[in-house]
Parts: sequence; C-alpha cells; structure tokens
Amino acid sequence: MTPANLPPEIALQGRRVLVTGAARGLGESFARALVAAGAQVVISDVLHERGRALAAELGARAHYVSMDLMDGAAITAGVAAAAQAMGGIDGLINNAAITNSGGKNMELLAASTWDQVMGVNVRGTWLVTVAATPLLAASGSGRVVNIASDTALWGAPRLMAYVASKGAVIAMTRSMARELGGQGITVNAIAPGLTLVEATQYVPEDRHDFYLQGRAIKRPQVPEDVNAAALFLLTRASGFITGQLLPVNGGFVMN
Repeated sequence: MTPANLPPEIALQGRRVLVTGAARGLGESFARALVAAGAQVVISDVLHERGRALAAELGARAHYVSMDLMDGAAITAGVAAAAQAMGGIDGLINNAAITNSGGKNMELLAASTWDQVMGVNVRGTWLVTVAATPLLAASGSGRVVNIASDTALWGAPRLMAYVASKGAVIAMTRSMARELGGQGITVNAIAPGLTLVEATQYVPEDRHDFYLQGRAIKRPQVPEDVNAAALFLLTRASGFITGQLLPVNGGFVMN
C-alpha cells in the first residue's frame, strides 16, 4: 500500500508533526520518513543552514523553524511558528538533545555542563510539550513521542549527565501521559540504543563493540531502525497506548 491508501487509523497522510533537533541524525531520519509517509513536518533546530537545506530538499510538506531549547521565549515562538506553517500540530517528536558528558567520570563533570545537558534534554522537552499542548489537544488525536535512550536502562558509565537526563525524560513521559490523557493526547517514549549518527562519532570503538556483542541482532544500529516505532506512535491507531517506554536497540536491553 502507498501512504495515500493506507487505512486511516495507521496513515500519516496529512498529519502535522513538529520534530525538534531535526537538522541531522535521528531527527533528520524522522523528518524524511514522515514526509515519505505523507505527513507535513516542521524541522526545528539551532543548525539553521542545515535545517533550511533539509526542508528545501524534502519539498512543500517540510518547513524549517528555528528553536533553541535553552530559551523559553524561543520555544514558545518556535511552536507557534510551526503551527502557523502547518495549520496546527497533530504530533510532536521531542528529539533534540545534547550529550556533552561522554567519556568523563562523574567527578570530572563541570556543574555548568550538567546544567546545560539538563536544560536542553529535560527542561527543553518539558517546555516544548507545554507550548504544544493546546495545539495537540485541538487536533483531537494529539501524539507526543519523547526520544529517551537505553543508556538510562543499563546505566552507561562515563556519560552521567546524559544518562540522568534521559532517565528524567522516561519519568516525565509517564507523568505527562497522566496529565494530558484527559485531553486526548498520548505521550510515549522510545529508547534507542547506540545509533550510527553524526552525534555518536565521538563514541570509542570499544563501546560500539560492547553494544554489538550484547545485541540479540548482531549488526550496527542505524537511524532507520527507529523510524517505524516513532511513526506508529504518531498514528491514530496508537491512541490507547500511553505512558509507555519502547526500547529500540536490537535486544541489547530487554524489558
């Protein structure tokens, strides 16, 4: 079946989705998959040149909006601009995140690094969701997908600020689901494993090998491995699934 003739409950044709941190990596992969599925997409990021180029490449159903998750006013303005570009918002993928703590033991982390990681990954996710809530409620089938990480499930060492932030995202997902359920909005999280993207190029080879040997599926993880889970959680068919965490990591961590 093509996107145009899928059953309506699983189709994304015409759905309007905001993806944060979408100029590269997993966010870019989500944006490409959404456009291919017939959705409208707003790519938001602080990488303005790359974001605009990606939107231009993807065509008329893609738009770029600047959004700095460390700036509450920029978040409010960015969500409003996204809604204006698409005529509303049906779905939100909270993908934007920074690592900044990789390779250092916790005693070597600066408090400013901790605060920055928490500011983007946790505070930013919260504020984007708050700003988008009225629009998601007006949709009648609003969907929020938070991108967590399986590092918070197995306790990855030498990555403390990032791991703590993604653990917070998992916890927030459950509280958000309870708070927003009455408005018809579902909130779920995906926990990808170590994925081959630009942002993970710093990861040492031994960590990649550790993941590869620990997976039930013995191959590297690529962004496309995460797309289907995210897209399903944005459909109308996922309307009775909320507050859940789905690890997508080839069986490295199993619930």
